Amino acid sequence: MNQETSLAPYAAHSAQSRGRLFAEETPGSRTEFQRDRDRIIHCTAFRRLEYKTQVFVNHEGDLFRTRLTHSIEVAQIARSIARNLQLNEDLVEAISLAHDLGHTPFGHAGQDALNDCMEGNGGFEHNLQSLRVVDKLEQRYGAFDGLNLMFETREGILKHCSLANAKKLGDIGQRFILRKQPTLEAQVANLADEIAYNNHDIDDGLRSGLLTLEQMNQIDFYAQHSRQVEQLFPGLGGRRAINETIRRMINALISDLIQTSQQRIQDARLQTVDDVRNAPPLIAFSDGMAQQAALLKRFLRENLYRHYLVNRMTAKARRIVAELYACFSAEPSLLPPDYQLEQHGSKPSEPQQQAREIADYIAGMTDRYAIREHRRLFLVDEGHL
Repeated sequence: MNQETSLAPYAAHSAQSRGRLFAEETPGSRTEFQRDRDRIIHCTAFRRLEYKTQVFVNHEGDLFRTRLTHSIEVAQIARSIARNLQLNEDLVEAISLAHDLGHTPFGHAGQDALNDCMEGNGGFEHNLQSLRVVDKLEQRYGAFDGLNLMFETREGILKHCSLANAKKLGDIGQRFILRKQPTLEAQVANLADEIAYNNHDIDDGLRSGLLTLEQMNQIDFYAQHSRQVEQLFPGLGGRRAINETIRRMINALISDLIQTSQQRIQDARLQTVDDVRNAPPLIAFSDGMAQQAALLKRFLRENLYRHYLVNRMTAKARRIVAELYACFSAEPSLLPPDYQLEQHGSKPSEPQQQAREIADYIAGMTDRYAIREHRRLFLVDEGHL
């Protein structure tokens, strides 16, 4: 089944891919990037995203977004953009679904805490961890560790990387050293992520009561679309008015991104994927829309992500992660056997390797599992022995 015949010549085609780390037979009924998407959806790390924080810790409410619902929303937005630009929808979907696989419990608070704990042992960064999950940590196949994804999928997952880390990653890190760009599909997934979390965090912030409509209407971009809703549906209020406003904001961002990117691609006169790699970033908002998006992001950072109630949970989350790490570092025998170096024949004198195993264990936890594990280790009562 050749589903890539209608793609632009500069889109990522399976036949032109740099391939997999381990050679496999070509799938008969799917493209290579469809196979990647399917492997991601069926992996353990993807299922765990259901119970990992986006902004609000999972137990704080059933209606707030999790890393799983966020990833699905990113994939939907990214596919819509890719279709309009004649890019590979399956690749952009695979990248979108996998981009947060390495996220810790408790969102960015957990990542920051684990990075502090890993200082001196290579640090911790969720983009690198997502790549580590698909390259090594998933244990599903007899022939190899990880999911053995296509190069372009792995490249898209690794959105950011320091030069020091890039030098350790071989081919996948070369673009950071050479200052090249990834595929247009990877660029689309990156911007779709931004569109999704900016707008859906507004929705969750309003639903939680930490943001108010009065605050939101001080943001020109929100107020503009809110007025449109009022004109079209006089007297409409509550959740329906909020939903109508946010979906118009998302549509405006997507439409601007498609239009601006089409013009930039046309101006660049692309012929191949290599042309994409040698060009400046081509998937982008117009200057005016980029400014609106930046203002929205700043507003959310100052009014939602740093809200004192969010800060309280953030402080708890950092403490849980730090105390788990300290406990396992002091007594590795408390780890499950798969994460103890002595259990797989390594010497206990390899502290950096043991530290990475501990980071893998903690990063793989869901919010509620991390809370339970913390209780099991630190509370002395009959219910948590």
